[in-house]
Amino acid sequence: MESVKNSDLKSSVNGGVVDVYGEDSATIEHSITPWSLSVSSGYSLLRDPRYNKGLAFSEKERDTHYLRGLLPPAVVDQNLQEKRLINNIRQYQYPLQKYMALTELQERNERLFYKLLIDHVEELLPIVYTPTVGEACQKYGSIFRRPQGLFISLKERGKILDVLKNWPERNIQVIVVTDGERILGLGDLGCQGMGIPVGKLALYTALGGVRPSACLPVTIDVGTNNEKLLNDEFYIGLKQKRATGQEYRDLLHEFMSAVKQNYGENVLIQFEDFANHNAFQLLAKYRDTHLVFNDDIQGTAAVVLAGLVSAQKLTNSPLAEHTFLFLGAGEAGTGIPELIALYISKQMNASVEESRKKIWLVDSKGLIVNSRKESLQAFKKPWAHEHEPVNDLLGAIKAIKPNVLIGSAGIGRSFTKEVIEAMSSINERPLIMALSNPTTQSECTAEEAYTWSKGRAIFASGSPFDPVEYEGSVFVSTQANNAYIFPGFGLGLVISGAIRVHDDMLLAAAEALAGQVSKENYEKGMIYPSFSSIRKISAHIAANVATKAYELGLAGRLPRPKEIVKCAESSMYSPTYRIYR
Repeated sequence: MESVKNSDLKSSVNGGVVDVYGEDSATIEHSITPWSLSVSSGYSLLRDPRYNKGLAFSEKERDTHYLRGLLPPAVVDQNLQEKRLINNIRQYQYPLQKYMALTELQERNERLFYKLLIDHVEELLPIVYTPTVGEACQKYGSIFRRPQGLFISLKERGKILDVLKNWPERNIQVIVVTDGERILGLGDLGCQGMGIPVGKLALYTALGGVRPSACLPVTIDVGTNNEKLLNDEFYIGLKQKRATGQEYRDLLHEFMSAVKQNYGENVLIQFEDFANHNAFQLLAKYRDTHLVFNDDIQGTAAVVLAGLVSAQKLTNSPLAEHTFLFLGAGEAGTGIPELIALYISKQMNASVEESRKKIWLVDSKGLIVNSRKESLQAFKKPWAHEHEPVNDLLGAIKAIKPNVLIGSAGIGRSFTKEVIEAMSSINERPLIMALSNPTTQSECTAEEAYTWSKGRAIFASGSPFDPVEYEGSVFVSTQANNAYIFPGFGLGLVISGAIRVHDDMLLAAAEALAGQVSKENYEKGMIYPSFSSIRKISAHIAANVATKAYELGLAGRLPRPKEIVKCAESSMYSPTYRIYR
């Protein structure tokens, strides 16, 4: 990609991280020095994933860097390496085998890993991310080879700042952190939840262009309540029950303070797969003092809102006229409706409280109504409306008559035939979103949604499904995947030097994503754009988010770039090999 010559953009090159060694500010033709702690050469160069090129080292590089005899004589280019690898990966029978092969590649040759992932994103996304990453976390102890990221446990109390300094990179811009208590729809996986931060950050680089060296995966290990793991001899985490209360809060506060002290005001901390009670408290506690983002609450909300906004062209009615029903009232189940209410309030110039009235939630005890308010958790109370009690989802559909049904409860096949048929009897084009991950927890499959609605449903899901043929028509469902949002969202925060996340930035990200849905996508019944153009999508999301940061006075990188989309594009990491001096 051509670099932008506007002087305003220079400080934003390389995802907002200072390019200390000039490796990405140089053009492809320029040579660079493969620095580690010293100049890498010989055997150590082949073992350094950032600089290793395998058989792609040129004859001159083999002479200069003492590689003669350490490699076979053939010299091949990166494209041929990529072709060989994708062919090899396709030979594996099981997704977990593919995941392990990609992990090994990432640990061996970083640039080739990202080039493979970028060029084959639609094929490999389900491997490095959901649903395969869920299985990888379940079996993390058995497949563990070498550490990726930082493991911070109760053993490190009082020493977390020192632990952060053990990480070799100093210019960190994005941290993804989990405590492993609620991994996807799989529950408490403890220390083995590290697969989630690692996978998310791989997508920050591949999809959003944030430099790999600027990304730090972190797992906070406070124990696990998973008896199976506690009794597993291969479990790699602390073998104790989870710490709670003040002990837990103190450890997290030490971590948050240490991150800010070590990396500064502008480092983005993304909370990932925390249990509901901690997720909401952490976001509320730190959103005014740190640059924090919860992908389960805010990222999911933005991607779902984008789908709803784009679906207006298929339903021919504005969101303000819709009635929404959610199955699930956890992180996603309350985060999504809150952002929808905010969007509608701005569209209609009404209060958020007024906009909430057309949004209903069903939890494990039935429809959330006023008569239950005293017993509800705080984050559910805004959704308690006046209505008689309804015990189940089907009853709630018949009573509320929603236009939109969204599932985020992690209860597989909860959108039964009766549920889909009830939605179809109310709406000409029922909008159904089965968001739970992994595939086994999805509320329904694409085939079930299209078949039971007689081809009338507008459908999106959290996990990927193959196209469905029904009565001679082919329906292509799209994945309401957070990977549409968080890489571009994070890039926008980085290139603007944002110091806080504001809800208006989430609206800006959702609107940018909805704006990328093409006429061809709509003709196939899709409400999200094709993932094949994800870097273009991420650049537009980043530009919208950065623009909003500047408008709100939250951007620290000045002066403001004149062409923010080009700024975002020029900031993206390129996985193409560099020439070594």
